Amino acid sequence: MNIVVVGSGIAGLTAALHAHEAGHAVTVVTKGALGDGCTGYAQGGVAGVYGAGDSAALHAADTLTAGAGLSDEAAVDVLVADGATRIAELIARGTAFDRAPDGTLLLGREAAHGHARIVHAGGDATGAEIARALTAAVRGTAITVVEHAFLVDLIVDGAAVNGIRLLHGGVLSDLTADAVVIATGGAGHLYAHTTNPDGTTGDGIAAALRAGAAVADLEFVQFHPTILDAHPAFLISEAVRGEGATLIDDAGRRFTFDSHPDGELAPRDVVSRAIARQAAQQGSPVRLDATMLGAEALARRFPTIDRVTRERGFDWARSPIPVTPAAHYLMGGIATDLDGRTTMPGLFAVGEVARTGVHGANRLASNSLLEGAVFGARAAEAIGLPWAPLQTPSAERAGAYSPAQTSPTQTSPTPVAPPFSRDALQRVMWNEVGLLRTDDGLRHALTTIRAWRGRPFALADVAAHEDANLLLLAEATASAALHRTASVGAHFREPALIGV
Repeated sequence: MNIVVVGSGIAGLTAALHAHEAGHAVTVVTKGALGDGCTGYAQGGVAGVYGAGDSAALHAADTLTAGAGLSDEAAVDVLVADGATRIAELIARGTAFDRAPDGTLLLGREAAHGHARIVHAGGDATGAEIARALTAAVRGTAITVVEHAFLVDLIVDGAAVNGIRLLHGGVLSDLTADAVVIATGGAGHLYAHTTNPDGTTGDGIAAALRAGAAVADLEFVQFHPTILDAHPAFLISEAVRGEGATLIDDAGRRFTFDSHPDGELAPRDVVSRAIARQAAQQGSPVRLDATMLGAEALARRFPTIDRVTRERGFDWARSPIPVTPAAHYLMGGIATDLDGRTTMPGLFAVGEVARTGVHGANRLASNSLLEGAVFGARAAEAIGLPWAPLQTPSAERAGAYSPAQTSPTQTSPTPVAPPFSRDALQRVMWNEVGLLRTDDGLRHALTTIRAWRGRPFALADVAAHEDANLLLLAEATASAALHRTASVGAHFREPALIGV
């Protein structure tokens, strides 16, 4: 069969390699260069190696707790059951995870994990090492690679997807396929502050929406608690807090214990909101204090963070550094079953672009790389099998959206929207559909976004297509957030907003 994989992170490349090894003709299409995207930026590791006293069942329990009751238990069971196999596969494909002197894998612990079960590479360069290994593996096969090609739309024949439309070198072209695997990542650039690299503009989800595929849980956007509060954005791994670093206010007090008994190691949504509130209260950024770890340990365990913070003028071994939350990961996406099938025959989705049900309302740290490897492999293995109809997740467990959907009650009167720009959209999303949401704010965001979408939009280049995709996803996200009236996980409703 002829298979097209769109995206070249861990999920897409894993799917491509498995499909190739199954005898399919595979083409990988990627927006940038092969291996670009969020995977290479992941400082955290891959959960799924269980030491003494730990088990897959305990990993599943931690995942379900983080998901705030909205995770799909069957998906979580698949994730933890397949984890060790997929990590072993990454090693076999050349990924060099960190090891102890005796050769055993070094295991780390991150927030909301009950045990040390996370493997890293290069201390804080796990994603870069995985991207390097998988890129080399793909380059060593007969897989066709098309780089710097933008996904414009899916090609639909009846109710099935049978190809993609590309903008490549300024020229539109169609690429037909027996199956299309979307692995284009999330949509961090919906927001004014994000850890995501340039180009993370939700292109795959937007294309699936236009084609008629179901999406769900877009209201659940995870904000990473600790981004260096300096331009450009730079993530300070959760593993730093796992090693003992603390979050302090202007008076040096560890304020996160006011919100959760686990303090800095509470779930990400709790820590992010605590930081946002404290920063607003004191009128300045909170600080991450890693000085107790010492210069030698910081340089050895977190070489990338150590280098970049020093390049930015911060000596984190001597003084606490300013941090702020930022949009990091999208728990929702294209609705899939346990094998990556969507509601449209011929269309699979894997990785962050997919809503597998693993994450529920809040992702557990270091489950995202694992999800990409596990479900990328499963999707490839399901290609060519009879298509099983996918039922859209129930309204009680997941919020579904379609482009024609209207809000359950009238939104506020249509405002005189300011001129559209990506920056203006990102600020609306940050202020109104970010960490702390209100009914009025969500309504204002939705009517502003719809006013922008109602204006003529010339799709002259990639940037314009990206803006159109971001607007579509902004409407979908704000609408989903307005529909879910109760706070749960990363979706939090309260009377006050925190602005930029």
